[in-house]
Amino acid sequence: MHVTHIALQYIAEHVTFKIMTANKTSTLNLRINPGIKEAVKRAAELEHRSIANFVEFLIRNHCKEQGISISEQRPLFGADNE
Repeated sequence: MHVTHIALQYIAEHVTFKIMTANKTSTLNLRINPGIKEAVKRAAELEHRSIANFVEFLIRNHCKEQGISISEQRPLFGADNE
């Protein structure tokens, strides 16, 4: 067997490919009451999330409840782009 074929066979059998998304993020700086910041930090810890992920989670839930659409990032690779 050719080395390239062996390598490709190994990859096909042992490597899990993850759909990659474009890592385009925006920074949001805000000032909040220190007590609110501590509450968000604790709530994020209880959910096993980072503060940024927890705030995004809250915003997504609020927008969903209010019927506000959020445009999603498209995958770079995967079934949608084949």
